[in-house]
Amino acid sequence: MKTFWQIRDRQIKDQERRGGSDQGARSAVTGGKQMDGFVRKIIELMTASGVDEGNIYTKKTHLPGFFRPVKGWDIVVVVDGVLMAAIELKSQVGLSFGNNFNNRTEEAMGTALDIWTAYREGAFCTSPAPWLGYLFLLEDCPESRSPVRTQETHFPVFEEFRGASYAKRYELFCRKLVRERQYNAACFIIADREKSNSFESYIEPADDLSADLFLSQLNRHVGGRE
Repeated sequence: MKTFWQIRDRQIKDQERRGGSDQGARSAVTGGKQMDGFVRKIIELMTASGVDEGNIYTKKTHLPGFFRPVKGWDIVVVVDGVLMAAIELKSQVGLSFGNNFNNRTEEAMGTALDIWTAYREGAFCTSPAPWLGYLFLLEDCPESRSPVRTQETHFPVFEEFRGASYAKRYELFCRKLVRERQYNAACFIIADREKSNSFESYIEPADDLSADLFLSQLNRHVGGRE
C-alpha cells in the first residue's frame, strides 16, 4: 500500500515540474504504474503456487476482443498457448467521484462483455474458460464515505443505491460483477492515505471481496492449489 501512495505522489510532482497540461492529481490517474506494488505481489503469490514466471505477462498483455480488436490487461497468464487468467487493477483517488465512478463501472462491464464474447466466438482457440479478476482500490476520504443522492427522474432506483456512498457503490458494483459472472472474483480495498506507513493503512469492507479470497481463487485456478 505504501508503494501505491509513493508512486502516486512522485507522478504528481514529476508532472507539475514538467509543466504539462496534465497537472495536479489528474497526472496520478493518467500516469499509470500506481498499482505496480499489487502486480508484484500477485505475481509473487502465483509463482509460489507453482506458476512459471515466464508464463506471467505484465507487458504484451493485449488480448483479442469482439467489439474492438484488442484490450490490454494488467496481468495475463498464458500456459502452453492456453489463456489461464487475465486480471484488471484499477484505483480512484482524489478526483471527481461521480464522473470516475461512471467511467470505471462502464469500463469494467464493457471489458468483461468484450472478452467473454470473444471467447465464445473462438478467439482463444481451444482454451478453456479463463479466470478473470478485478481488483479495485478506493481512497478513504470524506468524499468517498459521504451519502450520495440519486437522480430518480422517471423511475425509482434499486433500494440499495439510495443514500449509498461511493465506497458502498463500488462495493455493490464489485459484488455484482462476480454474481453476474462477469468476473470470477473481485477484490475491493479502501486505502487511507494518512495511514500509509502503518498496518492500518487499508480496510477490506466485505469478506466476499477480500484479497485473501481473491488470491486463493486465482491460485486454485492457475496453480492447482492455494
